[in-house]
Amino acid sequence: MVKGRGLGRPGWLLLGLVTVVVLSVSGVWNPFPGVWDWVNRSDPIAGPGVLWQQRVGGTPRSVTIAGDAVVVEQRTRVEAVRLADGGQLWERKADWSAVAGADQDAVVVVGKLLTRGYEVLDPGTGITRRRDSAAVAVWTWRNLLLDARCPEPTDCTLRAWDPRGTDPLWTAHLPGVRSGLLGDNPDLLDTRRMNAVRIDDGVAGPEPVPGLLGFPVDGRVHVLDTSTGRVLTDIEPDRDERLSVVGGRMLRITARSKDGNCLYTVSGWDPLTGQEAWRRAGVNLGTADAVGCLQRKDPLGARSVLIGVSPDGREAVLDAYDGRLLLVTDPDTKIVAVDDRYALVRAADKRSVVARELGSGRTRWSRPAEGEPRTALTLPAAVFAERKPSRLVALDPRTGTELANLRTAANALAVGPNGMIIGEGREIGYVRFGAATGGSAPDGDGSQPEPAGGGEGPPAQQSCGPKQEACSDTK
Repeated sequence: MVKGRGLGRPGWLLLGLVTVVVLSVSGVWNPFPGVWDWVNRSDPIAGPGVLWQQRVGGTPRSVTIAGDAVVVEQRTRVEAVRLADGGQLWERKADWSAVAGADQDAVVVVGKLLTRGYEVLDPGTGITRRRDSAAVAVWTWRNLLLDARCPEPTDCTLRAWDPRGTDPLWTAHLPGVRSGLLGDNPDLLDTRRMNAVRIDDGVAGPEPVPGLLGFPVDGRVHVLDTSTGRVLTDIEPDRDERLSVVGGRMLRITARSKDGNCLYTVSGWDPLTGQEAWRRAGVNLGTADAVGCLQRKDPLGARSVLIGVSPDGREAVLDAYDGRLLLVTDPDTKIVAVDDRYALVRAADKRSVVARELGSGRTRWSRPAEGEPRTALTLPAAVFAERKPSRLVALDPRTGTELANLRTAANALAVGPNGMIIGEGREIGYVRFGAATGGSAPDGDGSQPEPAGGGEGPPAQQSCGPKQEACSDTK
């Protein structure tokens, strides 16, 4: 006679699961809240110095500090948390989002893919301040919001708004836009920024609107004055030419092949008069492919400055407005970050990074660094992502004073006046400047005392560019 085999291991497991479900439903014992608490438990993304840490609904695509709120764009939603403690303020379904304005005047613009229109939200409450039902594209800056309505493929209207305004500042007309100018911040013809691993491309937040913008339309470039909405000119580039609009000038960059080399020339033009303002030969702005001279990329630079390489291999920073050489580096050094105030230059021995002041060339400070430093310049801080060991370091860009120094593998996502947002996966945290170093945060204007032996400091904050061309109130 054969004995029964019993329930076996699968049977006992099934019986145990049924018992747990019955006990939890009857209220006798419920293990699931504790299980979910364990699953959702957040591991610290950094050591001391993180004021708060919060898990958001999805992996961030972009993070922006907007006044007292932190706006987190995800794949199908956008949410905002309080800068003070990370508590959630609101969330909305959206396929894209962007922040316009700055500080307490900031707004959040949201929209859906393949759907016309957008909404302008208050970053602190999520309440809709303004709604549009016809725009196909939106551009956002610290002091301007621009949208495009295109009832026909060959008929578009641009409207400029104060970020919190309810009436357009001006209206302009374009004969259409190229395919791809949809959603938030489509590419215009300007500069290509330097990027760094573990530092988000949008870490600096919205920039001031340039004085001139270049719109590509059917193979031509339309140059628009952002203070008046006037379209100053439209021009078709030559076959070996690339056009870009930077620092109040229209740049004409040529690359001609000769004896297996590319011969470069760049010139800056006044789009209002059609006159050439400056010209430089032999400067490679990084617009051409490694093989051949076909120019497929925007010139390398930031705000109103350009980064070029001379025939002898030395790098230089040029003023796009008048073509001045603001900085020429020493042989074997390399520019790793730049804005319109400073350049961070890796030394020839690859053991340090030096901050150089544009215009004067003066050395502001120096810091030990790795062979290929990962760094970015923002208005409040120079950010370094170090590898051995993994750290995020923030320095005052004027003095080199250490604002934060964290042992972490997280990424730098956003920098604000008094701190930065870091993140890893769905976890984000806020680092207040001074908290991680035992020092104090900068004053409200971001100023720092002059280092010992300093002498005269640089001019007042040059956020408008060398010619003040980026600020509408100076036009």
